[in-house]
Amino acid sequence: MSSSSSSSSSSSSCSSSSRSKSMNSGYVIGQKEVTRILILFLGLTASCLVLYKAAYPLQRLDLHKFSLIASPSPPLPNLNASEISPETTKPKLSFREILENASTKNRTVIITTLNQAWAEPNSLFDLFLESFRIGQGTQQLLIHVVVVCLDPKAFQRCSELHTNCYHIETSETDFSSEKVYNTPDYLKMMWRRIELLTQVLEMGFNFIFTDADIMWLRDPFPRLYPNGDFQMACDRFFGDPFDSNNWVNGGFTYVRSNNRSIEFYKFWHKSRLDYPELHDQDVFNRIKHMPFVSEIGIQMRFFDTVYFGGFCQTSRDINLVCTMHANCCIGLEKKLHDLNLVLDDWRKYLSLSEPVQNTTWSVPMKCLED
Repeated sequence: MSSSSSSSSSSSSCSSSSRSKSMNSGYVIGQKEVTRILILFLGLTASCLVLYKAAYPLQRLDLHKFSLIASPSPPLPNLNASEISPETTKPKLSFREILENASTKNRTVIITTLNQAWAEPNSLFDLFLESFRIGQGTQQLLIHVVVVCLDPKAFQRCSELHTNCYHIETSETDFSSEKVYNTPDYLKMMWRRIELLTQVLEMGFNFIFTDADIMWLRDPFPRLYPNGDFQMACDRFFGDPFDSNNWVNGGFTYVRSNNRSIEFYKFWHKSRLDYPELHDQDVFNRIKHMPFVSEIGIQMRFFDTVYFGGFCQTSRDINLVCTMHANCCIGLEKKLHDLNLVLDDWRKYLSLSEPVQNTTWSVPMKCLED
């Protein structure tokens, strides 16, 4: 029994010794492997550091080199706001583009013309815009107003106050100063207007033309006739909207774009050559009964001064009036004085709680003076 146990013990001891050597051998091999991996890792890390340090100056150099090549542009000159003209701050739009921007859904625009004298601060253009602001239902119409400026100063002032301004070239004549009624420059200005409106019709736009000395107190669109290619205000209205013998006034017209209206406006403009000393309104009175106008077939209507009044014949009812025109009045100062009174009368009317039964205007006052 003892020998077998001795033998077994010896065998067991050898076996343990063998396992121990094997384990020690594996440990040594594992330790060497770890050491090798650590050495490789440290070597790679050192290599990366060396490469990074070598690359970093090159990166700085490249950036510096790039900054020299792509150096920033020199600063723009320091301009005051007053020195920056509208032409430099806004892209110049064509007349057609301005009409497109301003037109209603049915391609209707409101057009007025302006020169420097009427565009000065506290002059007629300021009153014109103010009337839209305080009128009934007129504020939203301002986006449809196109102001055709006859000189650069008028265009500059218009651009400060309004969106749709267009400078029309008038190299032949200087239209910037006040043009006295029926003088040669006044006639040229009126015929330039007819030429311009012909172009508007040819581009397919309907228009309301309004002089800038007309105060817009109510939205006039509901008072336009549903039929009629050409509709015009009157100095004196005699009761019949179809009667071409009404004393017409070209300061407020509504015209639909079609072949008849285009043909008529071309004929009207051409007729200035037959009457070189007359303005557009007087020439209209000469041609309106001509056979050629009947052949064109244009349908004409004339507005009642109850709705479209003026100093020649003031509206009889402030509860209905849409526009008031400083017609039958010569001189900028007189127009300014009396149109300010119109707006004063209108503000007083708006402050009342009940409709006015009897209309009494403060105008004309200065415009009645010789």
